[in-house]
Amino acid sequence: MTVTYYPGASRAYDYSGRYNGSLIKPNCGVIHTTEGTSLPSYENGASAPNITAKPNFAKKRLDFYQHYPFNRSARALVNLAGGVETNTLNAIQIELVGTCDPKHKKSWNGAKAGQDYIYWPDAADWALDSLATFLAWQYKNNGVGLSGPKTWLAYPSSYGATKARMSHSAWKNFKGWCGHSHVPENQHGDPGDLDFAKLISIAKTKAKVPGHDGGSGSSGGSSGSSTTYTVKSGDTLSAIGARLGVKWQDIAKANGIAAPFTIKPGQKLKIPGKTTAPKPMPPFPGASYFGPGKNNSHITLLGKQLVKKSFGRHYTSGPGPKWTDADRQNVADFQRSSKELRGDPDGIPGPLTWRLLFS
Repeated sequence: MTVTYYPGASRAYDYSGRYNGSLIKPNCGVIHTTEGTSLPSYENGASAPNITAKPNFAKKRLDFYQHYPFNRSARALVNLAGGVETNTLNAIQIELVGTCDPKHKKSWNGAKAGQDYIYWPDAADWALDSLATFLAWQYKNNGVGLSGPKTWLAYPSSYGATKARMSHSAWKNFKGWCGHSHVPENQHGDPGDLDFAKLISIAKTKAKVPGHDGGSGSSGGSSGSSTTYTVKSGDTLSAIGARLGVKWQDIAKANGIAAPFTIKPGQKLKIPGKTTAPKPMPPFPGASYFGPGKNNSHITLLGKQLVKKSFGRHYTSGPGPKWTDADRQNVADFQRSSKELRGDPDGIPGPLTWRLLFS
């Protein structure tokens, strides 16, 4: 039996009295972004999802507004005549207030991203954590699986007929969570390149999915002895794990680190199953090796490290050895992600950028 309402969600904008919808037995979910900074009216419910999540920056959480019960179809998907069913095919739909459009990555009509609205591909940990709590609740109460497509294209590449868009048959058989950008008969590209892997990992931890120890498919710690590692500025568990040859999920488990897997500079981590020291940092060659017209092995090394640290989204080939604007954009993204570098994201690596990237 479907649990129809999310605990704590406001029903101030409940449209079920206006549009009854079809009875469904939810087995999948669709994530949208509203492409706005406030709660939409949805044409008085005519295009509303089941539920909307609005950022509460003061309390660092998402506030939920439910529009239709989870056993009734919502109205936020396009459904063409004579094609496949979309809204009524057992899908729970959630809209996230905010944007996936990189034009608004930093600001939007005077509003500031991360302070006044969320640019969802760069959503803060608290926002992903709150959304993951909702997904975990759907898993435990309504059986909506914590899985989904591997490909989440960045907007606007996610718009229209893309490789990520499902066929009619794939949609009919789909279970789990997907984006608006995956649903057939729809052209929309939201929610862009949302960090779905991290979102699902957090949700699995919250739902205590069997066989999940804080990451996708990890089933336990490594055998053997252990050593310690001191966290440096810019480090993440995944980057540390990649450098040391240990699953980041095992590092998290060995140190009792739960979702959202936050670590701090100076923190001592036990590294299970490893006794070797981390690889030494390559020396910074100098800023003169980077920029327009440059072609050398240092650019390749830089690009590979950007990809390893998940800052390679602008590459369509390579990286390296020839400097391209994709290098500049990826370096700038990394600089914006670091408190030490955020004030000067020029896209050209200096000594500090290099140290933080390779630390």
